[in-house]
Amino acid sequence: MTTATRKLDLGLAREVVRMSLPLMGTMAGNLLMMLVDRICLAQYSSDTLAASGPAVFTAMTVITFFTATTNLSRSCVAQAFGRSGEPAARAEGVLGMLIAAGLGLILLCLSPLLGMIPSLSDRPPAIRALESSFLELSALFGAVMVLNVSMSAYFNGIGKTRISLYVGLLGQVVAALAIYGLVFGRFGLPELGMRGSALGTLVGCVSMLVCYAWQLPHGFLREGLKHWADAGKAALRAQVVLRLRRGFASGTAAGMDELGNTSFVWLAAVLGPIALAANNVNLTLNYLAIIPIIGLGIGCSVLCSNAIGRNEYEQIPPILKVTLLIEGAYVLVVSLAQLLAPMMLLEPFGLSTTDVQIQTTAVDTTRVLWTFSASFVFSMTGAAVLEGFGMTRFILVTRIGLMWGLSLPLIYLATHHGAGDPAWLPRIWIIGSVFEFAIGCIYFWNIRQATRKRLNYLQVQHAA
Repeated sequence: MTTATRKLDLGLAREVVRMSLPLMGTMAGNLLMMLVDRICLAQYSSDTLAASGPAVFTAMTVITFFTATTNLSRSCVAQAFGRSGEPAARAEGVLGMLIAAGLGLILLCLSPLLGMIPSLSDRPPAIRALESSFLELSALFGAVMVLNVSMSAYFNGIGKTRISLYVGLLGQVVAALAIYGLVFGRFGLPELGMRGSALGTLVGCVSMLVCYAWQLPHGFLREGLKHWADAGKAALRAQVVLRLRRGFASGTAAGMDELGNTSFVWLAAVLGPIALAANNVNLTLNYLAIIPIIGLGIGCSVLCSNAIGRNEYEQIPPILKVTLLIEGAYVLVVSLAQLLAPMMLLEPFGLSTTDVQIQTTAVDTTRVLWTFSASFVFSMTGAAVLEGFGMTRFILVTRIGLMWGLSLPLIYLATHHGAGDPAWLPRIWIIGSVFEFAIGCIYFWNIRQATRKRLNYLQVQHAA
């Protein structure tokens, strides 16, 4: 390796770290709120613990479709910033926010339908009622999340990831305090249990929306609207159609992923109440490993999108290499904790006072979580970078084919073969991990092809 190449790799490493560390902090903030939320519900009652897994995952399945559709704006902003600088990025950011407003209104209209979803399950009526109360309110905080994503997409796309960090951490702290107060009735707030969790999340999301709006540059909306007015209706229509086509594919892929995770929760319930309780705790622990990876993947995607906008495709492989090294080091540390000290990680969820069988199942499952986090490094980073190319339909087809065509059917067979036996819970986690790794390998193979062919499907001329 030449001295010039080493300097280039070191420079890219610093840029990846500079871009990704704030995003990792943002994801860690999300983890803080999730931990507070799940611990509060776990400590509040056994019913809220049982209802929390299905309710949260069902809500996020729907919300993720809208946020992922909106989040395509990040790649559009990043390409425009790399190609023409901040004025072009502002125009793309404004368009993303207008689309987000429309999608948020649609999500609000779905609130009554979301509340009906738990009636499709055979869980006890008391648990279904708790899930319904949460899901009805999830449309409210979900709509605000959609708007927040469109604003963070602008800041992340131009490399100002620290703004997302500061706003995100503030919002998560506010949400965590509000959730604790509203679930248990602290700080003079009413005791609302499961509904308090949803309303506390709404409070945090609204605080983030206010902060993002305050951070937008002076004249941001006016300049963006003027750009599209000057561009003409035909150009605006073409760009909106492109955004929606690529965005819906991205949103559907993310929604199918979340729906797959939700189906995983429902299938785990077939293994009995012991497995369901143990799985709900391990779902939260799993986020400890994967949420920072999401931050790194987003940072990698932004840098790759900047390179695509500048037509510097040769920068993409080094960016990926550095990102994978950082992600691998993080996963190694977390995996060692999961393998060597599982009970210490499970202690905050109150498992020391629960059934011994739940403890045993939770510990056994924690010790195999590393397989999923290691696989997620490749699937998440690969999907984020492919989105930078605009190859969202490929992401969708691959996700549907492997997750829904192979992984979930095998998990279905496994859970029904071991129905009522919680010992099968670690095994179905391993099945999911194997296919997540296969998805990641396919993504990286396609990134290599797209880089070699210098593809870019986020330009209007490629939309056909």
